[in-house]
Parts: sequence; structure tokens; C-alpha cells
Amino acid sequence: MSHQPITVRNATLADLEPIVAFNAAMAEETEHKTLELAVLREGVRHALQSPEHCRYFVAEVDLEIVGQTMITFEWSDWRNGFFWWIQSVYVGPEFRRIGVFKRLHSHIRDLARQDPQVCGLRLYVHHDNTRALGTYAKLGMPPSAYFLCEEDWSVKRDSVRPSGA
Repeated sequence: MSHQPITVRNATLADLEPIVAFNAAMAEETEHKTLELAVLREGVRHALQSPEHCRYFVAEVDLEIVGQTMITFEWSDWRNGFFWWIQSVYVGPEFRRIGVFKRLHSHIRDLARQDPQVCGLRLYVHHDNTRALGTYAKLGMPPSAYFLCEEDWSVKRDSVRPSGA
């Protein structure tokens, strides 16, 4: 594949379907989860219409969306600033290893560094995703000292197994 320019821009509502498709593919690929498309579509729609909650960015090659990421915001009282969390990272398989995520990360990092209220970037990655961990470390984001813990109330109650099952 030739190295064509990779551009990054804010996502708009017109990008809804490609983002939904990428998120569904990412969930299947990284966690072997099949997402409920109606819920996902409404979640992406809400994100695109609510920049105070989160922002999507898309990467394009020749006006084709080839990658995406989203940022959310976490207030840190310790630092008196916001961390931007990088989430929903996905690059189409045929566009991997050509710098798409590097370009997305650079764009987000530049925006964050220009905002005096932003104190840093964070992301989480599945512990088995060694390729992504390597990529993030090369971009200056090695694993932190924190583990991620959660209560996920979006999981259907009947699909949750009791402890020890």
C-alpha cells in the first residue's frame, strides 16, 4: 500500500455508520463480543451530539474513513486538571501499520497540550492486546501503576454468572 496522507478531523453525525461498524468490529476482534447494534448506534449518536461528554475523531485516507478514536474527560482534583481518556480506538485491517493511530494520537495530543485545563492522556487496553500495548508504549504511553476495576451495569443480569460458576 502506498503511503498516502492521513488526515484527522472531528467526527460529525454524518460519520455515524462507519463509527458504529468500527466499534462493532473492535468489540468482536479484541474481546470476542457481539454488540447490540441498536444500543451501539444510539450510544455513538449521543456521543456525536454531546461534545461535553466525549469527542470522536476520524482518520481518513483519500476521504475514506480508515480509523477512529474517541476521548472522554476525567477531572483530577490532585492535578486540578482534566485527563483525556482515549477510547474506541480502531483502524481498519487494511490500513494498519502505516501510522493511522500514530496520526490520531498526535492530533489528540496536540489539542490536549494546547488546552491549559488538560493535565494528561490516559487509555485502557485489554491485557491480551500485546500489539496495542507495544504501539502505545512507542508513542510514550507505557502501562501505568493502576489497574482498572469496574462494575458494569450494562451487562444483562441473566447473562452474568455467579461468582465461582
